[in-house]
Amino acid sequence: MLSFIARRILQSVFVMLAVGFIAFAMFRYVGDPINNMVGQDTTLAQREALKKQLGLDDPFMVQYLRFIGNAARGDFGVSYRQRRPVSELIASRMPATLELSFVSALIALLLGIPMGIYTALKRRGVLSHTFMTISLLGISLPTFLIGILMILVFGVLLRWLPSFGRGEVVHLGWWSTGFLTKSGWLSLIMPAFTLALFQMTLIMRLVRAEMLEVMQTDFIKFARARGLPERMIHFRHALKNTLVPVITITGLQLGSIIAFSIITETVFQWPGMGLLFIQSIGAVDIPVMAAYLLLIAFFFVIINLIVDLLYFAVDPRLRIQKN
Repeated sequence: MLSFIARRILQSVFVMLAVGFIAFAMFRYVGDPINNMVGQDTTLAQREALKKQLGLDDPFMVQYLRFIGNAARGDFGVSYRQRRPVSELIASRMPATLELSFVSALIALLLGIPMGIYTALKRRGVLSHTFMTISLLGISLPTFLIGILMILVFGVLLRWLPSFGRGEVVHLGWWSTGFLTKSGWLSLIMPAFTLALFQMTLIMRLVRAEMLEVMQTDFIKFARARGLPERMIHFRHALKNTLVPVITITGLQLGSIIAFSIITETVFQWPGMGLLFIQSIGAVDIPVMAAYLLLIAFFFVIINLIVDLLYFAVDPRLRIQKN
């Protein structure tokens, strides 16, 4: 187990270095940040002095190595647009994104897995056809359209829920949370369901497909021949084998919730890292954009490591191969 974890960590380090190189190389040649930081009356000498102060006149590899070294210490430089440390900007926006992603992932798992099991076991039922129709809509409709429709119905017509913002938050040290206020929960409902809908339908269809395949295997037929109760066959034998491939796909999809929260945060003006990234693109704020991509890659690496460990624990064949 320790050697398995060590190999995964070493692979993760190489992934982070590669992502850092790609992110820095992409944004290094996009736009001119100096133009967004100075006015029209700034002289050429002042522009050159600012460029030297920011280290933009150094060779590419020098800038990249400096960026990686600083990023390893949590220092992503200073925002060109807001003139504040990027780490402070990320820290102020991270709680909103993580809370939205956590609630969306919870909704996707708590609804997607039971719906997948039910539609596999009750294929001809009316409720199963309803779930499949909902899943088709969830996969077909783009996220921004779902968000706009929810704002129109629940925010404008019915006036049940706030249509933008995070609501009232409570500060616990550097962390700000909306879980402790009523307006925070009301503001979270629509963005969370919008972000969770696609992942929920994908998980439901994946669980359904795997469950149907497992139910046709020989060991399930043998379990029925032994006279085991249907509930035990479904939830102890079939479901356990269904979860082996589902864990990998589900883990990656939950990681994508954080990455693809950009659209949802933009539609609902949710003050998270995704909205900060969109605003930084317009201002060519290279430090913020590069820091955001590195953080997303870091979240994916951590989630992928957890998925590998869960896969190792669930699938006994891997443990036998290692021994």
